[in-house]
Amino acid sequence: MVLADLGKQISGALRKLGKATVIDEAVLDECLKEISTALLQADVNVRYVAELRKNIKRTVDLEELAAPGSNKQRVIQKAVVNQLVEMLSPDKEPYKPKKGQPNVIMFVGLQGSGKTTSCTKYAHYYQRKGWRVALVCADTFRAGAFDQLKQNATKVKIPFYGSYIESDPVKIAKEGVDLFKKDKYEII
Repeated sequence: MVLADLGKQISGALRKLGKATVIDEAVLDECLKEISTALLQADVNVRYVAELRKNIKRTVDLEELAAPGSNKQRVIQKAVVNQLVEMLSPDKEPYKPKKGQPNVIMFVGLQGSGKTTSCTKYAHYYQRKGWRVALVCADTFRAGAFDQLKQNATKVKIPFYGSYIESDPVKIAKEGVDLFKKDKYEII
């Protein structure tokens, strides 16, 4: 499932709350069921989804929301957003490359998720900051992967390595990394 579709499904579930005349346990459960289904279809781990659901139910006090003037939809929406943000927030600091030594970074993702473009942008970012950067294309599955990386890298003047004939991505990755390490590149 694409991220935009996931967002639409979650938004749709929350919008249904606004149409409900009474927001009770059943309506909240239905909303959480739709959100959970969307997350599971997006390959979010079952334990994370169950924890998210439990935390939202714990956060939302329906009896307190019964008070006149309380905006139930807004409270539930805020609880959902807060729990999603908490779930997506990393537990540890992001990786920070070390200057003066080789830092090998691998990008992994679904087809069409923008890995090649992201790699080039990442490398270009560090290149502008004075780092020696290079790109290795080990994607042997997608026919145009190496051509796309070659075009992107050439445009921003970043050295690259790949192969039109080698079919073993591990071999390509090793050869490329070894080549750029030997030439003292800092981000590969």
